[in-house]
Amino acid sequence: MDLSFLKTLYQRPGPYASVYMDFTRTTEDASKAIELRWRALRADLEAQNAPKGMLHAIEQTIDEEARERRSEGFVIFAADDEVVRTERLDTAPRSPRATLAPLPDVLPYLAQRGERFPHLLAVVDRRGGAIDCVTAQGRHEHIDVEGDEDYPIRKTKAGDWNQSRFQRSAENVWKANAKKVAHEIDRAAERCGAEAIVIAGDVRARNAVLEEVSEHVLERTVETDKNTTVDDPDLDAELRRVLDLKTTEHIMTVAERFDRELANGQRAVAGLPATTEAVRQGRVETLLLDEDPDSVSRLWVGPDPAQIATSAAELRDEFGVTDPHEDRADSALVRAAAAMDGELVVLPSNGPTQPVHVGAVLRFTA
Repeated sequence: MDLSFLKTLYQRPGPYASVYMDFTRTTEDASKAIELRWRALRADLEAQNAPKGMLHAIEQTIDEEARERRSEGFVIFAADDEVVRTERLDTAPRSPRATLAPLPDVLPYLAQRGERFPHLLAVVDRRGGAIDCVTAQGRHEHIDVEGDEDYPIRKTKAGDWNQSRFQRSAENVWKANAKKVAHEIDRAAERCGAEAIVIAGDVRARNAVLEEVSEHVLERTVETDKNTTVDDPDLDAELRRVLDLKTTEHIMTVAERFDRELANGQRAVAGLPATTEAVRQGRVETLLLDEDPDSVSRLWVGPDPAQIATSAAELRDEFGVTDPHEDRADSALVRAAAAMDGELVVLPSNGPTQPVHVGAVLRFTA
């Protein structure tokens, strides 16, 4: 995943509070349960000496989100007595917790957020269609396409007078409408950079549209038999399935490249010391981390993202950092990768790849 969206998060000097809040409402007294969950997380932050102003800002944000009832999981990052970033999760956080540290604890959030592929969903019929397009940044665009002609839409029954003329007219209308829908799909896919496209709806209309879309769109398209609307839950589930497959494919591709480059001994490194050195040299193209919220690996960091080392002495000697701080290794590596416009692949513990705790595909050799 592209980490550039995280850059603004690191503009504060820290420390940062990172709160993973469970907002699921599975009982009648859900509000009370949410209050108790926050109370426990607040106690954890207080035990870590979180400032009162920071706790107040987080509590206000949680109270507001609880009232809106719009999420089952919520992530909050706060610094300088201010909430600096929030994001809703589709489900409860896998590991609800609250920590105070020099850097934000972002890996659990990134692992659950997952890859965000720009994608397009279209539901078509013989009169036109509806298109939903989502960019990698999450911006939505909805387009309703009305056919230029809507009569005659249906063919006449067998035996009707001038049957063949009406049937030809109906087919011509379908083709004209399909061409207009296909043109809008091409334009929308280009605007949002769609890497995955799902087309649903009437089978004849789908076929007509697929005959008209560009080759670039066609090679990224999956058809589904669902003849429904763009907001149908079953269609949404199908879209998620396609995007999940896209994520798995991407992870496999990066992992295979990592293994190949590592075997060649040039443009890949494995292990914390080697990866730390590559990050410091600005050579990391793609950072690979396993999904381990309980990792005990630590690194020492300075105020600059490139100031990263396996010991405090190394930071003092190499960079002249007078006040180094120790933090989670994954937090330090992600900050550094984001600063150098690198990408991240989170390797799930139960995924199809061989276990890799930390490694990187490199832009160039040393």
